[in-house]
Amino acid sequence: MVSTCDSDFANLNKGNVEEEPHVLAVDDNLVDRKLVEKLLKNSSCKVTTAENGLRALEYLGLLDGKKSSMNNNALKVNMIITDYCMPEMNGYELLKKIKESSLMKDVPVVIMSSENVPTRINKCLEEGAQMFMLKPLKCSDVKKLRCHLMQCRG
Repeated sequence: MVSTCDSDFANLNKGNVEEEPHVLAVDDNLVDRKLVEKLLKNSSCKVTTAENGLRALEYLGLLDGKKSSMNNNALKVNMIITDYCMPEMNGYELLKKIKESSLMKDVPVVIMSSENVPTRINKCLEEGAQMFMLKPLKCSDVKKLRCHLMQCRG
């Protein structure tokens, strides 16, 4: 079955020089992080990775105590996909920080976890997560992300 979501990302950033959507992938597990990165790159995405929520906030220019006006990195991120269970700052805490930011609040955030805990899933969705996905991610999951990204951007 072919869906309209299988088309290229090329039309997402009409008028922008950069054609590939930029996804920030956050996961403390190197294997999972590399898998997400590979799946997204195979789907014509530019991918930046971070090993935890604090590193992601630093990349986005949202880390408390760091002076930064509008961070160029943040302006270029079209979606954030993050693991739920991470040391230092979990995915839910990262989601809350992103949604509190006037600069980043409209960027879709997808939470992923290897644990299927309904209360956790509902909490993340209520806080503003676009989706909650179970790990390990598969090609079909990336297609869902692509569909969502196209709806948000197009």
